[in-house]
Amino acid sequence: MIKSKYLICGAGGFIGGHLTSVLTKEGHNVTCVDIKPLEYWFQLFDENKNYSLDLKEYENCIAVTKDVDYIYNMACNMGGMGFIENNKAQCMLSVLINTNLLRASLKNNIKKYFFSSSACVYNRSKQEKNYILGLKEEDAYPADPEDGYGWEKIFSERMCRHFKEDFNLDTRVVRFHNVYGPKGTFDGGREKAPAALCRKIINAKLRKIDEIDVWGDGDQTRSFLYIDDCIAGTKKVFESGYSDVFNIGSEEQVSINEMIAVIEEIAKFKVKKNYLLDKPKGVRGRSSDNSFVSSKIDWKPKYFLKDGLEKTYNWIYDEIISGANIKKYGRE
Repeated sequence: MIKSKYLICGAGGFIGGHLTSVLTKEGHNVTCVDIKPLEYWFQLFDENKNYSLDLKEYENCIAVTKDVDYIYNMACNMGGMGFIENNKAQCMLSVLINTNLLRASLKNNIKKYFFSSSACVYNRSKQEKNYILGLKEEDAYPADPEDGYGWEKIFSERMCRHFKEDFNLDTRVVRFHNVYGPKGTFDGGREKAPAALCRKIINAKLRKIDEIDVWGDGDQTRSFLYIDDCIAGTKKVFESGYSDVFNIGSEEQVSINEMIAVIEEIAKFKVKKNYLLDKPKGVRGRSSDNSFVSSKIDWKPKYFLKDGLEKTYNWIYDEIISGANIKKYGRE
């Protein structure tokens, strides 16, 4: 394998940490940047160059993009629905990261640039029912995305497109659909539904409590992508010759209630559900249509939801009972 020089922005985060792990094990020269102090990074590898910097600042983007060939931009201010709906301005400020990294890419002659977008860009009018057909890439238009976070993502997608058209910068864009798995946030307000529900059921079991809180009525649906599938799809899009926008998600659409039932089976513990109807819950239904990415680059997920949830549940369980890495991952 030819060794390359990669810059991972957001390397201290969940997806960025897993991507860094893979590229490091492959033997590449990897530079890692995240706004969090190093002790809060989810995964940290001493053999890499690791920097705690704010990439909203153009000077920092110029500095870290020197002497690298390829950029993966995984950096943004985000979390689960509770964070997104209550921090719209903070989410939108991430547009500065992508904009300044694109500018720096031109100045420092970057060969290829990757932007991580989100299913939150999709038109909300197409997600009003509990069960919907999978969203195709063209369903993002006419634009009516998730307020705040979704608008930032769709604007940044357009920036990548126009930097390719106007400046011939080779760009890649994917829309992630609810990525989950071990070595990520499971408490504190930024966690997503799979991790939050695993944590709640684990704590209920450990404390011998037979009830958990559920945001919404439990009938809202999503598809959830296991982290290993996410990384495999991300790398395959990056290494392809296509600059189209691609879904990287699962087509296995389930309701929150159905996911709770799967976790109960894994935990061998049943709970009653206390529905909190005043909590943020997002759109009613969302799932990925992978026909375009499958036809172009022959990628599809390998993990079924139950398999990924079992790995995630076991990891969170071990973290909770051991008290390990409380600063990084959270603990109730």
